[in-house]
Amino acid sequence: MISGKKILIGITGSIAAYKMVHLVRLLVKAGAEVKVVMTPAATDFVAPLTLSTLAHHPVQSELFKEGAWANHVMLGRWADLFLVAPLSCNTLAKMANGHCDNLLLATYLSATCPVWVAPAMDNDMWQHPAIQHNLNSLRSHGCHVLPVGFGELASGLTGNGRMAEPEQMVAEMESFFNGQNSFSGKKVLITAGPTYEAIDPVRFIGNHSSGKMGYALAETIARKGGAVTLVSGPVSLAVPAGVELVRVQSAAEMHDACMKRQADYDIAILSAAVADYTPEEVAAEKIKKSEAGLTLTLRKTPDILASLGAAKKKGQLLVGFALETNNELANARKKLESKNADMIVLNSLNDSGAGFGKPTNKITLVLDNGRELAFETKTKEAVAEDIAGQVLQMIS
Repeated sequence: MISGKKILIGITGSIAAYKMVHLVRLLVKAGAEVKVVMTPAATDFVAPLTLSTLAHHPVQSELFKEGAWANHVMLGRWADLFLVAPLSCNTLAKMANGHCDNLLLATYLSATCPVWVAPAMDNDMWQHPAIQHNLNSLRSHGCHVLPVGFGELASGLTGNGRMAEPEQMVAEMESFFNGQNSFSGKKVLITAGPTYEAIDPVRFIGNHSSGKMGYALAETIARKGGAVTLVSGPVSLAVPAGVELVRVQSAAEMHDACMKRQADYDIAILSAAVADYTPEEVAAEKIKKSEAGLTLTLRKTPDILASLGAAKKKGQLLVGFALETNNELANARKKLESKNADMIVLNSLNDSGAGFGKPTNKITLVLDNGRELAFETKTKEAVAEDIAGQVLQMIS
C-alpha cells in the first residue's frame, strides 16, 4: 500500500515535467507523504509553487540558498522510495558517473532508500548507445528503470521514449510496496542469453538471444528480496544489483552450472535460448576455407529443463520457456508435461512484439492445472513483473 509511505520525487529539465503535477496529486490522494526536489533546469518547465501546494511541503532545488544548507543526506534517509522523473539524458549521464553539482544529484548519491528513474527523451536519443550504456550503469548500481512508452513525442515524431504515465508509476509503486520482500528467503535460479557451441577456436553455432528477458527477471526478483543466481550465456548486459552471476559459453556448461545448484533452488526459471545441437568434434585449429564444402556432424546438447524436471524435489517450482513458430499452445503444453515443469512461458515468432533482440515480448503462461494466461505485448521489464507475479501465486 502507498498510504503512509514517504515518496521523494526528483524532477529534472524535461518537457514531461508537467506530468509530475498530476503524479504528486495522485500520490497525496493515495495517502503518501510527498516531498519534491528539482534541478534548476526543471523549474523552467513546472512551477515549484504548484508542486509545493499539492505536496504540502516546500520544494527544494538548491544546495545553498540565502545562507541555508539543504540537507540532502536527511532527504535520502527520509524517503521510502526516491523517484527521479522525468529523467533527462543530462541527469542520467551525471547519475551514471557519480557527478554531484546540484541538490538532486547530492540526494541521489546519499540516498539509502530504493531509487527509481523514469526516463523521458526523443526516440533517436533513447536508442543511442551512450544512453543505453548509462541506463545499464544505473541498473548495475541498483536503480530500477521504469520502462518508457511508445507514442507521440515532444519533437512531433512517434516512437519509444515517452515517460511512463503517472497512473502507471502509481500502479508500479503499489505493486512494489505490496510485493516488497515477497521473494525473501527464496533461492531463485535463472538462466539467460544464448549458448555458443564451438566449431573451431573462432567459429561457433549460436542464436540471436540478447538475454534481456532473463536479466529483467533477475532484476525484478532480486528487487523483491529473492536470492538470485543468474547463469548467463555470452551477452553484454549489466549485472543487476544483488545478483550472483555465473558466466558460461556452451549448453554443456550451462547444464553443469544448473545441475550443480539443483538441490538448493526453490524456484528455477529457464529463459535461456539453449542450443539444441553442438558439433560432434571441435577442430583444434581454425578450419581453412577450401573448394570442397564443409560437413558438420551434430549431436544433441543436454536438456537442462528435462534434467531439472527429472530431479525436481517436492516444494521446488520449475518454469521453462518455449519459443514456437507453429502449433504454439500444443507444443508448449507437450513441453510442460514431458519435462515435468510447473509452468511454460510461451513466445511465438508469429507475434510482432516477441522474439530475439526486441525490447518487448508477448507471452502466454501455460500452467500445469490446464489454465492458459495470455498477456498483451509489453516491455520485457513489465513481462518480468507478470511472470514473477504468477510465480508468487504458485508458491504461496
